Amino acid sequence: METEPPNRRRVLLGAGVGMAALALAPACATATPTAPAAPPRDTFRVPAQPRPAPPERPFTGYTYEWLTADPAAVGASVAPQPPLPNLVDPQQMPPVDEPVDEPMVPVFDRAIQLTGAYWHAGWPEAVPGTYLRAEVARRLVGVAAELPEPFGLAVLDGWRSLALQRQIFHAAYQDPALPPGFVSEPSSDPRTPPPHPAGGAVDVTLTYQHRPLALGTLFDAFVPAAAAAAFEGIEGPVRELRRLLTHRMLAAGFVAYPAEWWHFEYGTRRWAALTGQRPRYAEAHAITT
Repeated sequence: METEPPNRRRVLLGAGVGMAALALAPACATATPTAPAAPPRDTFRVPAQPRPAPPERPFTGYTYEWLTADPAAVGASVAPQPPLPNLVDPQQMPPVDEPVDEPMVPVFDRAIQLTGAYWHAGWPEAVPGTYLRAEVARRLVGVAAELPEPFGLAVLDGWRSLALQRQIFHAAYQDPALPPGFVSEPSSDPRTPPPHPAGGAVDVTLTYQHRPLALGTLFDAFVPAAAAAAFEGIEGPVRELRRLLTHRMLAAGFVAYPAEWWHFEYGTRRWAALTGQRPRYAEAHAITT
């Protein structure tokens, strides 16, 4: 799914163009092509690629130990960082009544690795490539640019289809003991899109010398230790690295989801509730070409 990032920094703004429609003409007249049809709003194109082999284990309880490295094992550390602010999750989130017209884009940047976790894990509804709203991608590139050497970012997941959201939700909640909130409900109401299908949520970690890091837990580990502030009372590199990631993302205008150290949002209903602004993004749809 993912290729080596190019040497020069760029964000490629992908906007597919629909097939030209031919105007109906009278007999014996030459048909004149009309202007190319624009793709439907909040629709973007994804190049088709051969799908990875499905995993040998069920998705329920699937772990991503192949994806990230323990900071201690690779010598990743950083100077002491300021404590995290009080991170809260809103009890109510406003509906998306006036979505903005903002493209979905594939993101490439020399300081950002694209892991394609769900694609490489073989989830049936995952797509190749990593996509975000243009403004979300721009802000993420800014975060990567400001990190101290030799740190960077690794995107674990960005946009996902509502179908994939539904698969992940049902797989996770086959565990009856799992508390609500770890995976957003796959709402098909256009006014209440989940954050990932809207293109405004990004799951991200730090890299150290190009190695993505597991900051205290693996990705998608739905356990108490995954909470962003779970290591605030424990001295060590995990606490400082989580602080570094969270502070830089918050400074770029993202909001953090308290239950998952890797999850940040911009332009979503959660973001709107926490910032007092209108939600920006409706659900986005991919067309495989």
